[in-house]
Order: sequence, then structure tokens, then C-alpha cells
Amino acid sequence: MPTRQLAVEAVVSAVAGWLLWSLLDHGYLGDYWLWPLLMATPDGYFQSTYFVIASLTYYALALAVILVVFGRLGAWPEVLSRVRKALATPAEEVGSARGPGADPAQWPQLRADGAVSAADRLTADLHVGRMTDVDQARIAHAWSSGRARAEITSQVLALGAAALAEPGGRDLPGRVGQHDLSVRQVRIGTAVDDRERNPHPYRGVGVALDPAVLGTSAVVVGPDESAAGVVQPVVESLCLQALAGQAVLITVTSARTPLLPGWYDVVVGATTEWALDLYGGVDDVDTAAGILAEALTGDLAALQPEGDGQRTAAALALLLGPWRALHGRFPSVVELRDLVEGEAGRAALRAAAEAQGSAEAVRDLDAYERRSAGVGVLADRLMLLDRPAVRAVLASGPEAGGRRVLRLRDLVRPGRVRIELPEGGHREASRILARLVLGHFLAGKSARTRFDTDVFAALVVDDGARLITSETLRGVQQLRAHHAGVLFRLRTLADVPEALRGPLLGTVGCRIACAGMSPAGAHELASAWGTEWVETRTVTHRQVRAEEPLGKVLHALRRVVTGKPVTAESVTVRREERPRWSASALAHELPAGHAVLSLSTVGGQRTPPILTRL
Repeated sequence: MPTRQLAVEAVVSAVAGWLLWSLLDHGYLGDYWLWPLLMATPDGYFQSTYFVIASLTYYALALAVILVVFGRLGAWPEVLSRVRKALATPAEEVGSARGPGADPAQWPQLRADGAVSAADRLTADLHVGRMTDVDQARIAHAWSSGRARAEITSQVLALGAAALAEPGGRDLPGRVGQHDLSVRQVRIGTAVDDRERNPHPYRGVGVALDPAVLGTSAVVVGPDESAAGVVQPVVESLCLQALAGQAVLITVTSARTPLLPGWYDVVVGATTEWALDLYGGVDDVDTAAGILAEALTGDLAALQPEGDGQRTAAALALLLGPWRALHGRFPSVVELRDLVEGEAGRAALRAAAEAQGSAEAVRDLDAYERRSAGVGVLADRLMLLDRPAVRAVLASGPEAGGRRVLRLRDLVRPGRVRIELPEGGHREASRILARLVLGHFLAGKSARTRFDTDVFAALVVDDGARLITSETLRGVQQLRAHHAGVLFRLRTLADVPEALRGPLLGTVGCRIACAGMSPAGAHELASAWGTEWVETRTVTHRQVRAEEPLGKVLHALRRVVTGKPVTAESVTVRREERPRWSASALAHELPAGHAVLSLSTVGGQRTPPILTRL
């Protein structure tokens, strides 16, 4: 019961009990309640001490009965329990703060493990203002993760709060969200106190996201301005966790998105010092062919002969295998296009294979020639990548040109990566690159098993509608077991192929609908959130007609006094199934700055759709 309602009931019951006792004590209700006392007192004892003692005892018993009855009606025991807890909590906090063994500012874990001097140094830095919440989270995480504690102690004694700092710095230049790095949460809003929209336990509470929630992956649907209220705090939180050694973040966005200084360790783009490895550091031929085929033609899988893109992957493997066997590396975009499109390139590769006596390479090239008639779409998609603006983002083999190459498979330590996609007339090429990054991220599950179990791997994709394929959805569903997750930001669900909208919303654990979304997307989300059973009350009034003369007179008098005919009220209560949120309400009734979200954790906990003020 809410505290306010509980207090009102307690006060009302106390006033009612006091009033009843006052009426009894002053005799306004008669003396019938004294009959047991009077009947139990012998004649001649009414003026004795015995009667005085018996009267006081009887009054005490009557008062006790009133207290018990009205105390139960007013839930006084619950009121006393809450008051006792409210008074005890500050006292307990003050008591716990007195001892260094329980105060987090005194670093009790380090003291318990014998590193008293390191704990004293960190406490001193905290008191003089040289320590941030990122420093606290970074050192505490390193200590609890089982790293070499002797090394940690030596760095703390030498550097204080700056110990174990990442090369990117100790904090972000500016923050927008409200963060609690001790529990790795970022607050994104407050649940609206609305009886019709939100269940009682969620009204007025804060709403926050953490790796346990993001590990189920998320979809944020809405215009840029609305979705920024969710995506930006999440990215900021993951950047802070990366600085604390707790996360690795990869964001895929357009080059026109403003770059905040100091937010990223690595920026991959056409004009930066970093380039993206086309194969992501993968060594296996079949894996590299599968990822590249999914990136190039995954959105056309339904139109391909075998339906799932396996034909394209097999054809690529027949070319990548001989090339890698002869050159010791995978081909670049230009070289791969020559192999797919031109017979001269394959003839040169065949001649080199025959010269080295590689029968397996010759056999793979023969197999490619037999099935090359169905890979025309592959050549068209490679042509999109073979453009100067796109090749400037990619690097493989001789195309690196002295630039530093990012291999997504090598991201096995905390860091912050931003990948900028080319703009202008390269929209389809940008989508291919985004699918390529997503494919390498999903394929890195085996590498992430070597992670520190507390390091969360996150991929945030801007405008991820064309990235959704049946193969990527299968990969996303497996991420939660590897402490990783993907956040897709979609302007509208209409950009997602219709056959994949339902599977997408069923795969991710967090669905967030922002104000201003399209009716098509609202319909899909309303269907995903389903229905619930509600009780409806129907009240009907019917006019009562009197048959007896006296009844007619009384009805006439009542009609003169009230101005209304005499009626009888009938109440019907029934259970019916209704949508939790209708498509119309999602599309047209969400106020600006609000969102409806449903969350789940990797442990299986779920929330209903909650109307939240961002």
C-alpha cells in the first residue's frame, strides 16, 4: 500500500477510535457496556477499593479492545514498521560509515586483502578531489577481476587515482546522462505516474539501462531527435565503462554525425588514420567467405536460388581459398572484383596454382567456373565497394597504404571504436559495410569467450534497418550467452523487410518506441507487446416504478427533491482481453520527449511496456 494512503487510513482509524472512546467515557452511548462490571460487583462493594481497581482494569480492557480493533482497521503495525525502518536506516548508515571496513570510500576490499597502504593512498586522493567515479570503477574492477594484485598495488602507490588508466583518458570531456558506475547503470528517464498506462509498481520510478539489460540487445524506433534521448546516454555510459576497463564499444554511424572530442580511441573513416580490415582478422576461409557473402548479398537472400545466401558464400570460398594459399593473404576489394568479374584474373590465378603444383587450388577454380553463372549479383555488389570513397574506409593487403588497420576480431580488450560510413551516393555501399561490421561482431563470439567475464561487448548501429537479415538475427540471439549485445536504431520499422519485422522484435529483449514513430512501426510494436486481461465495469441505471400508493408518494417526493426519477443501479464486472498499447496510441498519443519501452535481462526478468519521460 502506498505510504500516503496508509497514513490516511491510520489517522482516520485513530480519530474514529478516539471518538468512540470519548462517547463511551462520557456516557453518550449509555452504560450498557458497563453491565458486565456492574453484574460482577457484589452489593455493598461499589464504594470499596475493590470496585475502584476492578473499574480501572475493566476500562483498560475496553480501551485495549478498541485499540486492537481500530489498530487493525488502520494497519497501525505496518505504520510502526515503516517508521521504525525510516528511523533505523540513517542510524545504520552513520554506524557503517564510522568503520573503514564498511565505507566504500575507505576501500574495504583492498584492506581486507592486505593492501592497506594502497587503500590509504586512494582514500587520500578521494578526499582531496583527485579521484573520479571512473577511477573508482576502474581500480575496483581490476582488483576484483583477479589481475596481478602486486602490480596494481605498485601502480596505486606510484600514481594514486590515475593508476591503470586507459590511454584514452580518465573521463569524458562532457557528460549528458546520469550515471552510476558502481552498478554500471545510466538513467534514461522516469516512468510516468499514470494509472491507465503504467502498472502500479512502475509509476514514478527511475528507468535505467545496464549491461544485463543491453545484453539481450535492443531496438530503438523513432525520429533522430526522439531516439537521441535513449541512444546518446547509452553510448556515453558504454564509453565511461570502457574507460573503467569494463566494456568495449563499437559504434557504426555516418560521417556527418558530429564527433565529440575525446570520446573514442579509434575512429575509422575515409580521412582518418585508421582503416577497416575487409576480413576482420579472420583466418578461416569458409568463415571469411560466409561473413563477406552475408554483407554483400544478405539482404537479397530471399531472392537467391538457395534462399539463404549459401551459394554466394560457397562461390567466394572457391576464390578466397586458392588466393590465400598462393599469396598468404586474402585479396583486396579490387583483386576480388577482378577474380569475380574477369576471366583474366582467374586465369592468372590458375596459372600460378599450376606453376606451384597446387591441385586443390586448381580444383576449387574449376568448381567456381561450373557455378559462376549464378553470382552476377555478387559482382554488382563488389562494384559498389570498388569506389575511391569506399575503398578509403577498407583496407586489405596492399590497400592499407601505411594506415593502421582495425581488425574487429582483435578487439579483446576494453576500448571505444567509431566507424564512419561514407555519405553522398554511396548509401548502398554504406549498408554493405555496416552488415560487414555486424557480421564480424557476431562472428567474434568465440574470441569473446577469452574475455574477462565482466567486460561487456556492445555494438551500436545507427540506421540499422537494412542490416537485418535472418542470419544476423540468429547471431544476435546468441550474443546474450557471450556477454555482448547490439543496439539497433531505426527511424521506422517500415524499412525492415516485412518478413523480418516480427522475428526482429522477438529476438531482441528491449523494445523502445519513441514519440513521432510511423503508424506502420507502431502496429508492429503493438502486436509484439501483445494483450492483457483487464476487468471492465459496466454500470446501468433503470427507472424503478412503484406499484403501491405509499411507494408512489415517496417516489414523487424524491423526484421533487432531486429533480430526477428514482432509479436502480446495476454493475456488471467482466474480464476481457485488450492490447497493452494500441498502434494508434503509440503513433499519435505519445508526448514529445516520451517513449514506451519494455525491458528484459539476460537472467529472464521482464517488464511490461512502460510509458517513460526521457
